[in-house]
Amino acid sequence: MALDMDTNELLVIGYFDLLIHQVHGEWATKNKKILLYVNLAQRLCKKFRKIEFQHTPRAQNEFADALATIASMIQHPESSHIDPLRISLKEEHAHCFHVEAEPYGKPWYNDIKMYLEKWEYLEGITNGEKKNIRRMANGFFLNKEILYKQTPDLGLL
Repeated sequence: MALDMDTNELLVIGYFDLLIHQVHGEWATKNKKILLYVNLAQRLCKKFRKIEFQHTPRAQNEFADALATIASMIQHPESSHIDPLRISLKEEHAHCFHVEAEPYGKPWYNDIKMYLEKWEYLEGITNGEKKNIRRMANGFFLNKEILYKQTPDLGLL
């Protein structure tokens, strides 16, 4: 895409340090599947007047990962013009904007959070409802004020 835009100088930022060193020719490429990719990248590098590679650790690259995910979901038009994205950073996590309150003013997870936080139940609930709350609470993790859903691989949502 950079070549199609007649770009002469390019800064490539990547989190895969091994690949950056392989494209530079500093490290050997043993994996045959990656060798074709490295060779193609090296040929493309020669088409720029100046190209620079910068390593960014993956942990510091969350924003770029999010943009790449968004870009992979968008149908690109046939024209070379793509409207710019308007991105704003929020003070709260995105999930805070999508939780709907129940009619009594509390979110659906209130009973689970209260149980994990204080080991208490709402007044007037039955033993069956208490058992259900305890069972559901096993699938959640409370970190300060944020309630996370645990996935089978111990990830947190």
